[in-house]
Amino acid sequence: MRRLAAILAVDVVGYSRLMSEDEQRTYAHYRALHEEINKPVVDQHRGRVVKLTGDGFLAEFRSVIDAVECAVALQQSWSDSERKLPQEQRLVFRAGINLGDVIVEDDDLYGDGVNLAVRLEGLAEPGGICLSADAYRQVRNKIDARFEDLGERVVKNIAEPVHATVLIWGQHRCLG
Repeated sequence: MRRLAAILAVDVVGYSRLMSEDEQRTYAHYRALHEEINKPVVDQHRGRVVKLTGDGFLAEFRSVIDAVECAVALQQSWSDSERKLPQEQRLVFRAGINLGDVIVEDDDLYGDGVNLAVRLEGLAEPGGICLSADAYRQVRNKIDARFEDLGERVVKNIAEPVHATVLIWGQHRCLG
C-alpha cells in the first residue's frame, strides 16, 4: 500500500565516536532520551515513531506542520536535557523532513520519500533541521520561523539533485 506522508528522520551526530568511548553509557543515554523525550514529543505532535535506526529514528506525520513543529520541540528538549552533562557526553541530534509518497508494509515505511528525509538529515548541521522543497512549500507562511534556501544539493544514492531548505533554529542551520 502507498500513501503520502511527512517523514522526520533523526540521528545522533558522532554516535560511533561516543559508542567507542563508552558504549554502555552512550546506549543507555540514547535509550533514556528516546523514552523520555522522543516518543512523548512525537506523540504530542500527532506522529508515530516508525522505527529506531540504531543512532536515531524515523517518524511519520500526516501533516508537515506537525513534523516541523515536532522537530523544533525535539531540538529544544534535547538541548535543555543535555545542557547538564559534560560536553563530551552530550548527544546532539540533526533532523531531515520530507513530504513524499511512501510504501507501507507491516507498519514500516519504505521508498524514496523515506530515503530523501534521511539524506536531508545528513545535510543538517548538529542541532539543525533541513527540509525538502515539498516539505518547505507546505509550511512557508504557516509557521513563525525563518528559512534559508540552500538550492540544489547532490546527495548520496538519489539520482537527481534535491532542493534543500533549512529551518533557522537558534544558531543552527544546514551545512552548505
